[in-house]
Amino acid sequence: MNGKDSYYIRFIEEALELCKKIPRYFSKYSNRIFCNHQKLVLLILKQKLKTTYRELIEILKISKIPLLIGLKRIPHHTTLVKFAKRIGSKLLEYLLPFKRAKIAGVDSTGFSVGVRSIHYLLRTKKRIYRRYIKLGLSADMQKLTILRYAINKGPRNDNKDFLKLIKDLDIDYLVADKAYSSKKNRNYILFKKKAIPIIPYKKTEGVFKFRDGKILKFDDNLYHQRSKIETIFSVIKRKFGSSLSSRSFIMQKKELIFRLVAYNIDRIVRNFLFLLEGFSKAKRG
Repeated sequence: MNGKDSYYIRFIEEALELCKKIPRYFSKYSNRIFCNHQKLVLLILKQKLKTTYRELIEILKISKIPLLIGLKRIPHHTTLVKFAKRIGSKLLEYLLPFKRAKIAGVDSTGFSVGVRSIHYLLRTKKRIYRRYIKLGLSADMQKLTILRYAINKGPRNDNKDFLKLIKDLDIDYLVADKAYSSKKNRNYILFKKKAIPIIPYKKTEGVFKFRDGKILKFDDNLYHQRSKIETIFSVIKRKFGSSLSSRSFIMQKKELIFRLVAYNIDRIVRNFLFLLEGFSKAKRG
């Protein structure tokens, strides 16, 4: 088994384990030809391999993937299309189970819709719309894994999704840029989350003071951790694509969720293989 084979086998194993958080079948009357876990893994792999539904099925025909996930036969591509439409976005949140982070970061970015280039639009003299999907993330700045997400149609103010991104997290520090600076946000982090906000002040704001007159200190060293969430955005767009191919907002949202899940699994697997390689070198040495 070479390194590449080992990576993909581990990726599929991690995806299968993660998908166990969702029921194997939604109904006792299901035909049980393909279980939810198998179809979810294939949809995650679709993002990992950056393929279309049809291309993914062709890959299944010439690979060991069906054997690894227990497929008795190759599904038709419409089976995956229908499943992707049927499964709810709320249910997919179980595929992002991490809630604990010592240092969490919050930020947002945009994903373009469709595959038409700006050059094509200019050449055909079509109007360029500011239409894109806005993704807000909270992430673990030490493990570089995604914790929570907020997906909306852009343009959109970053601050609107702030509370949603940290509401159920267990954190010690929260780093974010000036877009999230407000007394309300700092109060929430300090007194509800029992954490320390590392957010720079806007020019129009005064410093945050406690009731006893003490000033909330700003830690420059911890704030530099915030740049890591930009790294996460860069990796997602470089490895999985910066545009979404789905046409409806509901499907665009699901496509992006599967992309985030694929990113998390990729990060976990690479960290595991890195540690394994380090252990092997130390043992040989």
